[in-house]
Amino acid sequence: MKPKSIIVRMPNWLGDLVMATPVLQDLRAHFPEAEITAMCQENVAPLLENDPAVDEIFRVSQSKSFLRRIGERNIVAKLKSGKYDLGILLTNSFSSAWRFWQGKIKNILGYRADGRSLFLTHPVSFSKKRKEQHLVITYKELLKPLGIPVSETVPRLIVTDKEIQEAWELVKRFNIDQSCRIIGVNPGAAYGTAKCWLPERFAEVAKNLVNADPKNVVLFFGDRSHKDLIGNICAGLGERVVNLSGQTSLRELVALIKICHVFLTNDSGPMHIADSLGVPLVALFGSTSPVATGPYRQSQNIVQKPVPCSPCFKRVCPIDFPCMKKIGVEEVTQAVLSKMQTTVSGAL
Repeated sequence: MKPKSIIVRMPNWLGDLVMATPVLQDLRAHFPEAEITAMCQENVAPLLENDPAVDEIFRVSQSKSFLRRIGERNIVAKLKSGKYDLGILLTNSFSSAWRFWQGKIKNILGYRADGRSLFLTHPVSFSKKRKEQHLVITYKELLKPLGIPVSETVPRLIVTDKEIQEAWELVKRFNIDQSCRIIGVNPGAAYGTAKCWLPERFAEVAKNLVNADPKNVVLFFGDRSHKDLIGNICAGLGERVVNLSGQTSLRELVALIKICHVFLTNDSGPMHIADSLGVPLVALFGSTSPVATGPYRQSQNIVQKPVPCSPCFKRVCPIDFPCMKKIGVEEVTQAVLSKMQTTVSGAL
């Protein structure tokens, strides 16, 4: 197969899309002359801006209103007009395969899932090791029928110099300049509270970090849904703890994470953003497993306590939250300060 026009249906979740970026790199390396289109939900599509592996970003609306049927027709029409030789499904839903089939894509490659094999010209069975390997590997294994072996490529996001400069301009409003040591903190997670460390402990860690060194500043990140949570965490912590929840676009978030010296986070999309940018992590895990969805480049930077019920993968803990309560404030504080020291020493 020597496709001239490839479309890749990217995952819908923020972190999953980041973990799927090596697929785009591998396709570009194997088919350097092909036109590659990344099809993404519009809320996560900005992550792929400036990626040299992508020629076009096909944004899909998240609308669930009566306009959805019109949107479906528009999507299928655009797929038909693209005249794609090859469609690769990194989503496992029936609907995504149906759209590609309706869009007259010549070759459709995807995993057997959700009863959709009828629409796949090249159905692929999941590896027997799927539950024992990282999701990045599972995504890469889908390319084997194209003669592309599992590679060494890692998740990446591209941030421009202009975006970095704009990030510094933004934080200057809070009296933060390049002499400061920036610690980013992400206390939320889209999937549910079971993935989140206790808010009061994030507050204690932030207080410890700014008290440890007058150059340390803490930036809290989150979307609008986490605004009250983060507002309560930051209350009374002083001007060197800044609440940026709900105040940044996705591209601004990426650039701001890039200028952090260390990033403290739950298992979340921003965790994968930081990892893809090479920002040193302290990643807290409780209800989920880092085997499949941990930080791919920094698997050694995970804090997790063994408890009988973990991983449970529940959205809300039905008992006393032992997996997260066992993670202590002092342990996390020291982990962040240690990463900070390593980062600063490396810069010197």
